[in-house]
Amino acid sequence: MRVEKLIGHLSVLGAYTIFGFNIIICKELTNTHLVSSLGLFCFRSLGACLLFWLISFFLPKEKVPFKDLCGIFVASMLGFFLTQLAYLESSKFTTPLDTSIITSTTPIFTMFVAAVALKEPITWKKAGGVTLSFIGVILLVLNTISVHSGGVSETRPIGILLMIGNCLFFASYLGIFRPLISKYHVVTFMKWIFLFSTIVAIPLDIKELTHLPFAEMSTSYWLQLGYIILFATFIAYFLLPIGQKQLRPTVVSLYTYVQPLIGMITSIVLGMDRLNWQKILAAIMVFTGAFLVNKSRAREK
Repeated sequence: MRVEKLIGHLSVLGAYTIFGFNIIICKELTNTHLVSSLGLFCFRSLGACLLFWLISFFLPKEKVPFKDLCGIFVASMLGFFLTQLAYLESSKFTTPLDTSIITSTTPIFTMFVAAVALKEPITWKKAGGVTLSFIGVILLVLNTISVHSGGVSETRPIGILLMIGNCLFFASYLGIFRPLISKYHVVTFMKWIFLFSTIVAIPLDIKELTHLPFAEMSTSYWLQLGYIILFATFIAYFLLPIGQKQLRPTVVSLYTYVQPLIGMITSIVLGMDRLNWQKILAAIMVFTGAFLVNKSRAREK
């Protein structure tokens, strides 16, 4: 394996490992109800924007033509704004374990994006994998509808729909924008990504941002907020484009499976979730279907 490919794999692995722990931390923050989902997004976007622009002053300047800026704006909306808003909002309605399972459908959506954007054929193996995975998601929906008896926090159908939207937005970002990402330094690309998302988000939440309950925010809250800004946003989104430059979109999307592993182990150990046979069966179906999809694509390559 070439050094560049190895760096790409390690970068994506690092990003998705950070995202895996982020599932738990975002759940904790949203449960406090101190800041809305959009407010948390504004913190993440503004924090990462300031960090990327600060670093850019110490790097050679790259001129980005207006046409590419338009493309980066769309990438910002798909890869960060819509993706993260859907994710943060869904965390109010889904358990960490269910969130981890649903995010594993990202490679499946990536297949559809590739079929449209790259004209890749959808084979019977691919179609079978998609069907199997979506049956798994449906089983998860039916299971969560039937467990409103109390106990641990429970997933609602609206949370599942939001998570599916999250996966679709991010799959589109992975499948469409690799050529544009490859043209620029990671810092150059990301400073514009977060500038655009900040410009869009802050006016939508300006009323809340001017009346934040700072006195009610504990040290633990600030540490968790610091994690999602520094690690889950700045560092993770710094690492991800490094991998996108070296690896095909489907390979990048495969690392989504790091998240269910981390989310499942952490949430069960901390007592934030419980494991039952329906979730196990749903997870097996989702993972098996996604494996068939990505194995088929790899052979076609």
